Amino acid sequence: MTFSRIESGIPGLDKLLGGGFIEDSVILVTGETGTGKTIFCSQFLWHGLKKGETCIFITLEEDPEEIKEDIKVFNWNFDKYEKKGLFRIIYHDPAQVNNLGSLIIDEIKNLKAKRLVIDSTSLIGLSIQDISQIRKLLFNTINVIKKNKCTALITAEIPEGAKGLSKFGVEEFIVDGVLVLNYLEYAAGGLDRSLIIRKLRRTDHGKDIYPIDITSKGIVVKPVE
Repeated sequence: MTFSRIESGIPGLDKLLGGGFIEDSVILVTGETGTGKTIFCSQFLWHGLKKGETCIFITLEEDPEEIKEDIKVFNWNFDKYEKKGLFRIIYHDPAQVNNLGSLIIDEIKNLKAKRLVIDSTSLIGLSIQDISQIRKLLFNTINVIKKNKCTALITAEIPEGAKGLSKFGVEEFIVDGVLVLNYLEYAAGGLDRSLIIRKLRRTDHGKDIYPIDITSKGIVVKPVE
């Protein structure tokens, strides 16, 4: 059975994903601090904008203007798409995550968005302490995204030295795919960063440790030598 795919925008990655992310799926991009999660997600949105797709970036942590300034180093000018009404970057208070689902519905419908990023789900614990409630909120949020026909990347942070794939240990079980970004711990191909495709439903994906490089044009996945 074949599935419609959406290009990741990360050179070298799509061939490891069977052609890209399955449309209307939700993928977790996880890793420790400084592994490139926000760059990865911004590149995913930038690629969509260049293809004429509308995109939304919801940040639960950083100021939107700081994010846009940080990624200008790659010559990604999100402002011009924002002015055209093709892109929205929104700060959402992590203390108010109970209304995250309704925000997503409104923004996707208003913009007719095809791509969405939520960065970072690790902030949800600021207002919800119970793991079962966190799982329920994340599960409902993911369902909202899928029902509204949007392909999304959500990020999570792995605490330094932890062996899990996310802060709460639940995110990886309720998403369609998990990409793990590493810095130094799984260095490969002479580079200090790497990517592992830990999970990707309905896909015969690459199963190696792939070196990645952060270049002047963004993240590039290198072949395994």
